[in-house]
Formats: sequence, structure tokens, C-alpha cells
Amino acid sequence: MVLTVEAKRTMIEREHKTIPVIRQCKLLGLSRSGLYYQSHHDPHRKMFEHELLHAIDALYTAHPTLGRYGMTDALAEQYKIEVNPKRVRRLMKKLGLEAVYPKPRKNTSRSNPDHLKYPYLLRNMDIMEVDQVWCADITYIRLHQGFAYLVAVMDWFSRCVLSWELSNTLDASFCVEALERALTLGKLSGAEERRPVIFNTDQGSQFTSQGFTDVLKTHGIAISMDGVGRAFDNIMVERLWRTVKYEDVYIRDYQTPAEARLGLKRYFTYYNHRRRHRSLNRQTPVKVYGLTAPLSMDTPILASVTALDGPSIDGMIKTGNGWSVATQVAVAPLALRAPGATATPNPPEPMTP
Repeated sequence: MVLTVEAKRTMIEREHKTIPVIRQCKLLGLSRSGLYYQSHHDPHRKMFEHELLHAIDALYTAHPTLGRYGMTDALAEQYKIEVNPKRVRRLMKKLGLEAVYPKPRKNTSRSNPDHLKYPYLLRNMDIMEVDQVWCADITYIRLHQGFAYLVAVMDWFSRCVLSWELSNTLDASFCVEALERALTLGKLSGAEERRPVIFNTDQGSQFTSQGFTDVLKTHGIAISMDGVGRAFDNIMVERLWRTVKYEDVYIRDYQTPAEARLGLKRYFTYYNHRRRHRSLNRQTPVKVYGLTAPLSMDTPILASVTALDGPSIDGMIKTGNGWSVATQVAVAPLALRAPGATATPNPPEPMTP
């Protein structure tokens, strides 16, 4: 008597205590793949998968952050359905579902393998005075249609932003412009040219470029670079980006590069001249850096702005798309690479937030 494959399957005892499944298959002349095979035309299998798709869809609608593992756990807990995460991934892909999660941030520090890298000089160093170490970094500003890239040069000890520049490309030229502007601060105040002992950056191609490093070498400045993947090596400027984005960029929601330039100019003026730091004994960065006398709290911060097509709110004018930080109609033609603000040696004029 010849047994069919279906008959052999029914004879397998999966929970047998002494004879394992693989031995039972061998005795019956049945391959293991034949034991576990399920026909795609099996109506019970199709019905189960249909129910599984409905369950995944319902769970995703309620919790769109669930990935394949979270979805697998939810299916087992709420629907008593035990399935493999691989199957869940396949079915989510079939439904066009993807978990909502933070995507990797835009990488602004890509290294150029042909550029010379410099060692990190700040390890175990106590930074106790201004102009001992300057640092620089690049971040991106999300706009309504794309990105703008922001570079800042900062004194490590005082947290003073010495210069900054905005660009729509990640070439090295806008970083060189910001560096050269920072090095002219002493001349602006009628004093000697101020320069750091060490200048620290990451290993991004903008900072390892010959144009950038040549400026540092010409002024006799030692070059220091973070280790690969070590964001804390340049922690001061990384902390600056968090402050700028949480206190200005995320709140203002800039739509255009020109609008971002105007808003950032206003914010960096506030940051340098009015924002006090507990780590600086409640002093402002510019005062600690020694570029200007302390500002009087009686100095007005807000300047009245005449709206061109409507009233103003906190110095912002109403436009067709809402409230804008721009204070003039000619904001659109402004060049993206126009000079950025620096830590001016004199107290700022009343500014518009």
C-alpha cells in the first residue's frame, strides 16, 4: 500500500517525546520540506492571510510607529496570532506600510579621502581663557522647499559666535568666508588681530580642504579635528546648534533662504549680546569675549515694524502665507550668500525678532 503525502503528514506526531520529527519523516519516507509545505492555493491559508492583513492594517492605523517586531508582538497580544516577523515585514510591504520613525539626519560632515586629516588636540586639555580654542561646524536649516546650510565659528570658552554664513551648497567657500570674517574682529575694534591658538572642526571635506587649512596655517593656528564618529569632541558647537534650532529655527519655520538669513541675523545678535549663560556666571558671550561693554537692560529690544500689507505682531509682518520675520518687501531678491552677521565690537542696534 502506497501512502500519499497527505496521509504521511497526518501520521507525524510533532509532540512525540522520544522520536524527533526528522526521524519520523525519514521512517515514513517524507522530506521535511514536504511536511511543512503549504500550497498557495490552500483556501484556509488564504483566509488566514486575509485576516492577518486586516489585523495589521487595523494595528498600523492605531499605532503607525509599529515596525515589524512591534507589530508581531501586537498581533500576538491583541489578536492571539503568532507569526514570524519576516512574514509581518512581507505583508506590511504588500500593504505599502512603513513605520513612522526619525530618519537619519542629513550628513553635513562627509570626509574627502584625498584630504589630509589632523589629530585631535583637545583631549584632556583645560580650556580656561578666550582665544585659546575656536571651533566651527556645519548644520542644515530645513526650509519649506529644501535646505540651507549654516556654518558658525565660535570661541570655545566664551561661547561667542564670532561669525556665521549661510549657503545653499556644501562647498568649502562659505566656510572660508566665515573663517576670514572671524579673524578680522580685532581690526574692527581697533585692537590687534585676534586669533586662536587651536582651531577645532570635524573631518568634513569643507574643513579639510586646502582653502580652509591654508588660512589657518597662514595665521599660525594649530589645526585640530574630531575623531571619526565622535560628536562630543566638538561639543560646544553641537550645543550651539541645539540652542539655535530650539530657540529660533523650529519656532520661526523659515520658508526661504532669504528669510532664514534675516531671522538668523536677528537671533545671533540676541545670542551674543543678550542671552546670558549660567556657565559664564550669568554673563553674555560678547562680554566674556571682551568685545563690548555690558548692555543696559533698558535698551529696547523690539523695534516697531510697519507692515506692508497688514499689521505687525512682535516685529513680524503679515504676508499672503502667514507671518514673516522679513521686514521689507525686497527680501526675495536678497543674495543667499550675502555677508552674515559677526560678533560686532559695539552694542547692537534695537532688533526686530
